[in-house]
Amino acid sequence: MAKFINEEKIVAVKRYLEGNEGYGSIAKEIGVHRSKLGYWIKKYQYHGEKAFLKGYTNYTLPYKLDVLNYMNENGTSIIETAAIFNLPSESTLWNWQNLLETKGLDALIPKKKGRPSMKKETKKSTKPKGAVEELKEEVERLRMENAYLKKLNALVQNKEKSPNKTKRK
Repeated sequence: MAKFINEEKIVAVKRYLEGNEGYGSIAKEIGVHRSKLGYWIKKYQYHGEKAFLKGYTNYTLPYKLDVLNYMNENGTSIIETAAIFNLPSESTLWNWQNLLETKGLDALIPKKKGRPSMKKETKKSTKPKGAVEELKEEVERLRMENAYLKKLNALVQNKEKSPNKTKRK
């Protein structure tokens, strides 16, 4: 199916609303299914030209539930409800309804989009350390550092005292 820019959709809808042509002839001429043209017309009737300006949107769980509840309470069709709420496609609403019926409420929770980051996660201990444990670890680290410095100091003093020192002239 070809993609249509907003202006093409608006022109097709206005041609239908003028009353000179029917769904079938306009849909066939522009190369779109009749139901898709009907959806464009419903969206236009509810929202005007603004209906086609909407871009990508991430819908929250409460919003999805509100839309589904509206459809069930008012007995509107999927196409009608999608047009009322200005969803990009009626299949969006059908997917929400199908996910809710088959996989439950958790399936409607929005998921993070895109590729995961390349950062390597550092593994930290799973149980949180208390202040006492952190202090004990710091004391142990400082003791090791102190011992290292003492040994280094002893080596430097032994080297200075050694009789094999050669002096340059």
